[in-house]
Amino acid sequence: MARGTFFRAAALAALATLAGQALAHGDVTPQSVDTSGLPQLGTEWRAENPYRKNDKAIEVGTSAYTQNCARCHGLDAISGGIAPDLRKLDNDCANIKAPARQAACVKDVDDYYLTSVRRGKVRNGAVYMPPFEGTFNQEAMWAIKAYLETRREKPLP
Repeated sequence: MARGTFFRAAALAALATLAGQALAHGDVTPQSVDTSGLPQLGTEWRAENPYRKNDKAIEVGTSAYTQNCARCHGLDAISGGIAPDLRKLDNDCANIKAPARQAACVKDVDDYYLTSVRRGKVRNGAVYMPPFEGTFNQEAMWAIKAYLETRREKPLP
C-alpha cells in the first residue's frame, strides 16, 4: 500500500471511530424523572427551593441530573466547557455575610435557575438549552436544584 493511501485509510478509520463515539453519546431526549417519593408541590410554582437539604430530593435530583443535564453541564456538575459549571451558580451568595442578604441572594438564584430550566436559553435564535417545562414537573426541577446545592463550589452556611 502506498504511503499516501495508508494515511488516507488511517484518517478515514479515525473519522469513523469519532463518528461512532459521537453517535454513542446517546439520545438527548429528556428522560423521565420519578418524583413519586417526594412531597407533591401542587400547581403553583414555588419561588424558592422547597427541597433544600431534603435527602430524598437530593437522591432523585442526582439521578435526574445525571440522566438529563450531565451531557452538557458535566458529570457531578463539573462543566467540561460546553455549558456553565453549575457548581458556581450561587457563588456570589457565599460571599455575603449578612444572613438576610444572603437568603435574598439564594432566592434570586432559585428564581434564575427555575426560569432557565422552565424556559430554556435562546440567544439570537439559537437554542443553548431547551425548555423543560412540560417535560419535567416542578418536583423534578427542584430536586435537581437540591442536588446542585450539594455540589456548590463555595458552600453556604
